[in-house]
Amino acid sequence: MKVALLCGGPSLERGISLNSARSVLDHLESEDVEIVPIYFDTRKRAYRVSRSQLYSNTPSDFDFKLSAMAAELSPQALIKLLKSVDIAFPAMHGPFGEDGGIQSLLEKNSIPFVGSDSKSCKTAFDKFSANEFVRGRGFFTFPSQLLKIYNQDHQAVIESFFKEHKLSKAIVKPATGGSSIGVFCVSSPKEALDRVRFLFSKRMDTRVVLEPVATGTEFTTIVLQNKHGLPVALPPTEIETDYSENQIFDFRRKYLPTRQVIWHCPPRFPEEVIEKIQAQAEQIFSLFKMRDFARFDGWVLPDGNIWFCDFNSISGMEQNSFLFQQASRVGLTHAQVLRFILQNACNRHELSLSEKPPVVSGNFPRKPVNVIFGGDSSERQVSLMSGTNAWLKLRKSERYDPQAFLLDMKGDVWHVPYQLALNHTVEEIAQNCENYAVARERLASFEKRTRIKLGLEYDADPHDFFAPKKMSLGEFIKLSPFVFIALHGGKGEDGSFQALLANESVLFNGPDAKVSKLCIDKRATSLFIKDLNIDGIIPIAGEVAVLSELLKLKSKELNDFWKKITEKIGTGAIIVKPSDDGCSTGVARLGGFEDFEKYIDFFRQEAKFIPKGYIKNKDVVELPTKAPHELLFEKFIETDKLKVVNNQIKHARKTGWVEITVGVVAIEDKISVLNPSITIVESGVLTVEEKFQGGTGINITPPPISILKPSSLKRVKDLIKKVASGVGIKGYSRVDAFMNVNNGDVMIIEVNTLPALTPSTVLYQQALAENPPIFPTKLLEMLIENKGY
Repeated sequence: MKVALLCGGPSLERGISLNSARSVLDHLESEDVEIVPIYFDTRKRAYRVSRSQLYSNTPSDFDFKLSAMAAELSPQALIKLLKSVDIAFPAMHGPFGEDGGIQSLLEKNSIPFVGSDSKSCKTAFDKFSANEFVRGRGFFTFPSQLLKIYNQDHQAVIESFFKEHKLSKAIVKPATGGSSIGVFCVSSPKEALDRVRFLFSKRMDTRVVLEPVATGTEFTTIVLQNKHGLPVALPPTEIETDYSENQIFDFRRKYLPTRQVIWHCPPRFPEEVIEKIQAQAEQIFSLFKMRDFARFDGWVLPDGNIWFCDFNSISGMEQNSFLFQQASRVGLTHAQVLRFILQNACNRHELSLSEKPPVVSGNFPRKPVNVIFGGDSSERQVSLMSGTNAWLKLRKSERYDPQAFLLDMKGDVWHVPYQLALNHTVEEIAQNCENYAVARERLASFEKRTRIKLGLEYDADPHDFFAPKKMSLGEFIKLSPFVFIALHGGKGEDGSFQALLANESVLFNGPDAKVSKLCIDKRATSLFIKDLNIDGIIPIAGEVAVLSELLKLKSKELNDFWKKITEKIGTGAIIVKPSDDGCSTGVARLGGFEDFEKYIDFFRQEAKFIPKGYIKNKDVVELPTKAPHELLFEKFIETDKLKVVNNQIKHARKTGWVEITVGVVAIEDKISVLNPSITIVESGVLTVEEKFQGGTGINITPPPISILKPSSLKRVKDLIKKVASGVGIKGYSRVDAFMNVNNGDVMIIEVNTLPALTPSTVLYQQALAENPPIFPTKLLEMLIENKGY
């Protein structure tokens, strides 16, 4: 069966669409299902793209080269292609994807598709109209006010709404936007008016909704349609977060794993409340006449009322999205729930697709690979993303049988079952494992009841779904023939874990203990590379200071220290970072002494992060869980200005330097340097999202000839190869650096011995840019094969 996977689109959530499309490609494609990706740009122009392009971090990564690397489809060619496949699977969020736009196109041309029809999508998508729709059918709703872009009465309407409903806080959001972007919490009519004007000025929408802020507990629930056309609500997810400072459950909180939000699935609500949520969700699904699947967001209010505030006809499908998390609680894998959704759509369109579940991981002999992630470092949540992604991708391997293991904050190891591996933080998974014995009966009742309603005719596979098992680190090592290390920072990258494995003759991915110990120390690595004396490798000026000593200094003494540091380094702008931790937390750009004093003060307060806008860095800066021993101060390298504007790269030459990241793979002692990626960042320092999270940041792979000539590119790769060889890289690593586009000279920022393997990491993009392309599962297999396993 051929399935056209439709992604991208004009919405601000098109990056999330890419994340969803990746999951569908990873888990739905099988021996009897072929995926045909079709991408829509911001102007709704369609392109037939390669599967490899779906692994770009954001649409901006490849929009500018679509005309050169993909086949633009005329309206007629698009319809011809869609008619050549069996069924279409829209994976677009926001306008065009969920408002009935793409569905209307498919309906007009009699093309079968997965999901709700155009009328249902249109009714559910408009937040104001949908609220009025369910209110008119007897469901509880909050009052809401609609503001239109060309009306002149915005201030009077807002003030009247605040006064009439005695509001101290309100929500402002686009009427027809997605559920994550452009949503603001405001505390006054003036602030509301500012946000409304902002949304209109950015043309996020021509209609904006104003509504009271809900108090109570937020939840989200997935509804699947069974083969008889009946809706079945899965166990809801409770969203625990702090709203005291007007925070909302926005893009960052929804998609980035941090402790600022906690997911509970099933929720901690009483049984009667859960049943009420599920019953009302199923009723609303039917009222909207939805099909196949949907996600509804809502609130359990203090007075017992349930308010459904957002209706998504296409649920997000990231690797640990609510769809997969809730489906796993009833014994369904990613592949199985996507197959279930596709199967029901095929039945409706009278298309033939085998009803047997896809081959599960325990059905054929493969070598065991124990994937370990988590730990107690500041990068443990990125480690979780890397580990679960590697585990999920290796499940399709014909050679290796991956199992998921969590290293918790206490140093114990848990063999994690499928249904607990998809929570979004290390702490959540550890807590669920600890409490599993108590929760088992409740979980079992949810699973049994829901599977009966869904009409599933096969049992959950015990190879994947089992009770979590706790063990010591030593016991874990003894039972592991091969350990796939997905730990970042701390013990995972400082060589200590590698040494433990080597002592027990256990094979593992990545460099050995000696190289790992060197590279975790950024200053030591810099000095080591300097001593290699490689022509073309230029050191970055830097100094270190002991954090505990800095914390003792008063303002004047700190100022004196700052003056000395800037005199030594020779610049007023400084990059500061922990000298002995991972590559993302605690990294900030300091514009002057005021920023430096604030930065130190946040360590003094033992804060978890520096809020957005407090320092020159602009974005949120996640801080290490444990205070680092030393801070490294380096010269801020002024780079050329690179932007993607209207699908074109704008390169404003300033210094000749651009930031790059380069994957290095050592196969049988032969070092291969992958195509570098140019990183584009607005704030001066890559945020955690930009480094690891799909939908944000731009990584251009490989560098376009307009920026880097082939001769300079060859020189850059040769220099990186010399560095990797000199350092002694075995297995694979990632080198972050600055390169000079004029002559190919390189400044090394750091060497990461266990680079991130999150769904959108540049390592996959670079491997896919090779000739022939290396797809993610094959790349992971290579990293294991490299070690002779």
